[in-house]
Formats: sequence, structure tokens, C-alpha cells
Amino acid sequence: MAQMNYKEIASEWRKERNESIRKENGWLALSGLFWLKLGNNKLGSDPKNEIQLPERLPSDVGYFEFNGKSVSLRTNAGQTVNVNDQPVDFALLQPDTSDTPSFITLDDIRLVVIQRGNKLGIRMWDNQREERRSFPARTWFEVDENFRLPAHYTAYDHPRMTFFPDLTGEKSEFPVDGYIAFEFNAKPYKLDVTREDDGSFFLRFWDPTSETETYPTGRYLVVEVNTDGNLTLDFNYAYNPPCAFTNFATCVFAPEQNRLDFKVIAGETYLKR
Repeated sequence: MAQMNYKEIASEWRKERNESIRKENGWLALSGLFWLKLGNNKLGSDPKNEIQLPERLPSDVGYFEFNGKSVSLRTNAGQTVNVNDQPVDFALLQPDTSDTPSFITLDDIRLVVIQRGNKLGIRMWDNQREERRSFPARTWFEVDENFRLPAHYTAYDHPRMTFFPDLTGEKSEFPVDGYIAFEFNAKPYKLDVTREDDGSFFLRFWDPTSETETYPTGRYLVVEVNTDGNLTLDFNYAYNPPCAFTNFATCVFAPEQNRLDFKVIAGETYLKR
């Protein structure tokens, strides 16, 4: 079998990205986000419930209790749900930020507690959503090796707290571990990044294509370490945040220092829908 060239590898990756958002419990299956109020938050298909399930499910399943710090789930008599594949009628729930989140399933619905700052909410996936099949294919610029750049990583002495804007219009503080330095058209640049557990680097950036051609708040990119220990900053692999596909994601966008002054005509594009 012939070995794939660079453009073929990039094209295959893009195909996988398009398929990944359509998978069971993927981004296109997201169907609800409900921020919890203190006390009991009723769960079921009745429109009066705080957490509203699709019509095909029971009208009154039980309730989530939020005490300001933690969330528990209690079902009504005769009702059970699965939490991490175990049938229960009561559970103290771990949020998505923990090492072992509590995933709740009812038929082909999945729920989880999400924690964003001091707010806790319930995220819902509905695997019967039509969008899994009908959502348009993702679109991309042509692969351009001019946007495949050598880069160098420098760690900060201590992780720096940086303000990242989010979907709600607020700014949240997150640590960044260091920065990646590179040159484009003989001009030096650097971008703050977070080092992932697998040794790669994750960055959020904005460039002027966001004004017309790419996602308005910027894009994401994972920078891998080469086998020789060097870095390649490859904008052909830049991709849109989940908010480009669903109204129920909680995206964090590029910090001010990661705004580039040149057009990155590479990676994923965006068509307003």
C-alpha cells in the first residue's frame, strides 16, 4: 500500500473531524443545557420541569438537588436511571471537571453535571437528534504548506493566569504553561499555550479571517511534538470550537495576546447558518 503524502494525511484527518461530531454523544447530539438553581430541579418531559427531557420520555422522572456546592439525583418511586452503567434511584454526582464524571443515561439520552466557574448545570445529549445526519459537512481552506511553520516552545517559570472570554460574554481565568514562538513573513510571533497530558500543546487563536471567512471568535489548534523534539505549528489543522456546531456548548475563546495580525488562510472555515 502506497504511503500517504502530506495533503492526503491532512484530508483524512479532516474527514475524521467531520465524522466525529456526528457520533453518538457527540457535539451534534447535544440538545440541552440547564443551569441549576438552589434546591430541587425537576427532571422529566413535562414542560414545567427545570430539566426538560424529550416528549418520548416520562413526564416526571425525579429531581436534581443543588446545595450550592454539590449535586445529587433522586428518582421518583418506580423510576430508575443508570449512572455510569449502574441502575440507581439516588446518586451523588461528580461533574465533568472531575476524573470520574457521573454520566446518567435514560434510553438514548445522556446527562452530566457540568461545572463552569461557580455555576453548575446539566448538559443533555439526545442521540435521536436529526442534526447528527442533516448538519452540513465541515468546510476547509485548501491545504497550504506555507502555513506549516517551525516553532519553539518556552515554558513560563510558573503557569500564568490569563483571562479567556467565553460564550456568555464573561471572562474566565485559566492557567497557561508557556508560549510557542514562530515567524511568518519574516516577522516574529508568539502564542500562549497549555501543555496537555500527552505532551502536545493546545492553543486558541484569532486572526483577521474571522471577520469574514472563519469562526468569529477564533479557532483551536493542537500542536504536536515531532519525533526529533521540535515543534511544527501547522495551521492546516486549525479547527472551529464546538460552538460552531451547537448552541449548547460552553466555549472558551482566544485571549487578547493570541490575536494575530495576518490572515491564516488555512484550516477550517465557517459558513453562518
